[in-house]
Amino acid sequence: MSLDNAEKVDDKAEYKMDLSSEIKELALRYDDQRLSLIMNKMCQNLRAKYLEYPMLVHLETQAVCNANCTFCPYDSMERKGVKMSDQLIEKVIDDLSDMPKDLFYTINPYKVSEPFLEPRLFDILDLMINRLPGAKISFISNGAALTEKKLDNLAKLDASRFSALKISLNSLDPQEYESTMRIPLHKTLKRLDVLHEYIARGKLSIPVNITRVAFDVESDLKFILEVKRRYPLFSLYVIRRNDWIGSVKIEKPHEHVPDTPCKRWFDLSITATGKVALCCMDSEAKYTYGDVNNEHVLDIYRKSQMELLRLLLPSRKDADSPCNQCTYLN
Repeated sequence: MSLDNAEKVDDKAEYKMDLSSEIKELALRYDDQRLSLIMNKMCQNLRAKYLEYPMLVHLETQAVCNANCTFCPYDSMERKGVKMSDQLIEKVIDDLSDMPKDLFYTINPYKVSEPFLEPRLFDILDLMINRLPGAKISFISNGAALTEKKLDNLAKLDASRFSALKISLNSLDPQEYESTMRIPLHKTLKRLDVLHEYIARGKLSIPVNITRVAFDVESDLKFILEVKRRYPLFSLYVIRRNDWIGSVKIEKPHEHVPDTPCKRWFDLSITATGKVALCCMDSEAKYTYGDVNNEHVLDIYRKSQMELLRLLLPSRKDADSPCNQCTYLN
C-alpha cells in the first residue's frame, strides 16, 4: 500500500485529523536516507555531552522473560535465567553515582528481559531514585506482568524520575499477537485496560508508549488506528525491525549498513552476568569489552575502543566488526 492512499484504511471522521501526521511518521520509518541524517546529527549532539559519561545505561538485573517474541533473541540466549546478585546491583549503582549530578541520562532496569518479573524491582528503583539524581528511569515491557499491585507501587514513586513506560504490544489481533509474542493477548489487554484507567483517573502520571516492531506501512497503520481507538491516552511508536547483529532471522531484513555513526556508542549495556555488551543489539555480550564484577562502570565506558568511536564518529561502514555489519537505525 502506498502512502498516498493510506488514508483509505480508516473511514471514521474522528481519526482523519490524526492520520496525516501518522502517515508522515510511518514514512520516516521507511526512509533510510532521512533516518541516517537524523542519526548523524544526533550523534554529533551526543558527542558534546557524553564522551566520558553514558547517555543510557541498560542494567539487566535478571535475564528472565515471560514471552518468546519472534523478533527477540531471548529464547536462544545462553544466560537465560541468570540473576545478578544484590551486591553487584548495588555496586553498579554506586559506580553510577559518580556521574555528574547535573548530567541527564537514562537508566533502563532491563536488557533482554521483562522488568516487571523482577521481584526486587521496587527495591532497585528506590536505590536508583535515591542515589542517582541525574538519572531518568525508562521501561520496556510486554505488559503481561503489570499487575494492579505493581501499578500501585509505581504510583507511589516520584513520577518526574521516569521518562516512559513502553509497552511492546505489536498487534491487537489474537492470532498475530500470539504467534509473534507467544503469550495470550487477552491477559495482556486486561492489564493494559487497567493501566489506561489508572492514567485516565490520574492515579499514575508516567507517560505510556505503545510500541510495534515495524512490518509494513499498511499493517503498521492499521495497528496505530486500532490502538488509538482502544487506548486514546497512550502514545504510539513504530520501531524498525532489527536482526540483533545476526542473532535473529527477520522476515524483511534491511539490506544496507547505514553510512552513519551510531547513537548506541553512547550507551552502556550491562548483562545479568556483569559482562558489558558492545551495545543493546549485542544480545549475548559476544563483543564484550568489560565486566562490572571487577571494573568500575565508568572506566569501562571510557575504554579506548569505544571512546575513539564516540570521538571520531566514523561511518559504521568504516568501523570494525560488528558495527560494520549492523543495520540498526532506530
